[in-house]
Amino acid sequence: MLRSTMQTPPQFFKPNSKSLTRIFFFVLLSISVMVADTRFNALSEVRQAIATVIFPLQKLAYFPFSLRERIEQYVSDFRLIEEIDHLRREYLSSRYDFFRLRTLISENERLRALLGAAKQTEVQTVLTEILYVPRDPFSRKVTVGKGSSNGIKAGQIVMDDLGVIGQVTRTYPWTAEVTLITDKNHLVPVQIERNSLRTVISGTGRNGELELRFLSISTDIREGDLLITSGIGGVYPPGLPVGRVTHIEYDRSHKFARIICTPVAGVDRHRQVLVLVGLPLPAPEISDDPELHAPQTKRKIQNQEL
Repeated sequence: MLRSTMQTPPQFFKPNSKSLTRIFFFVLLSISVMVADTRFNALSEVRQAIATVIFPLQKLAYFPFSLRERIEQYVSDFRLIEEIDHLRREYLSSRYDFFRLRTLISENERLRALLGAAKQTEVQTVLTEILYVPRDPFSRKVTVGKGSSNGIKAGQIVMDDLGVIGQVTRTYPWTAEVTLITDKNHLVPVQIERNSLRTVISGTGRNGELELRFLSISTDIREGDLLITSGIGGVYPPGLPVGRVTHIEYDRSHKFARIICTPVAGVDRHRQVLVLVGLPLPAPEISDDPELHAPQTKRKIQNQEL
């Protein structure tokens, strides 16, 4: 009796007239619902209500996949940031090597008859970022995010991918103060790349402006000439771009021409800079108090008189 009961199909699937009527009814109901929804959009509110109810369940079901995508995106962004930082470091280093190579090529063209010249000292570099700029509008100094603990010392040169920015004038354990070449007390020995004429360029205290002083009106200099470090004095390595001549004023009533230059480097634009370390550079003679330079100036004059 039990065996015959288990093998008996459910009442719904028994082939009789009631089951056929029931199937026909549900088929007709389904077709009516589809027609009503397609033609008259009668079930839109019901569909929206159902979607609202099951939306949290959908979000919960998709949460593991969303979490995985976010983790993969975070790891990808972190690797991308490391790669960009590495490429930026290599780019700045290669730009410095390019400047040195260009200088060496120029020297070889002029001195190729000489052999056994001494090799230039290899210069190490430290990549850092500008942390902040002083609020004083008359100060042309910035603070970078690495200091004496990273091998940075006063007197070392700071540059970007275009040229010289300034010189380290004060160091702390984890930061350093850099005086820009546009500072009015900053002097850089330079030479004109076109004719190798040596001179000294100084800041004017204004952003984006340098000046060549005490050049006679007969000096061979033109607008557009590139000024590079001459290497005289042993502070700045030779061949680094400093500025470009943008304006020359000739006044026959004066012995000297007024020559205005523009810095080649982004002294007020770029954030990442390169500090040249490894050279035994002397400390810079830059101070906000001009009286501090008076004894040194007097000693130099006395030595010249002797």
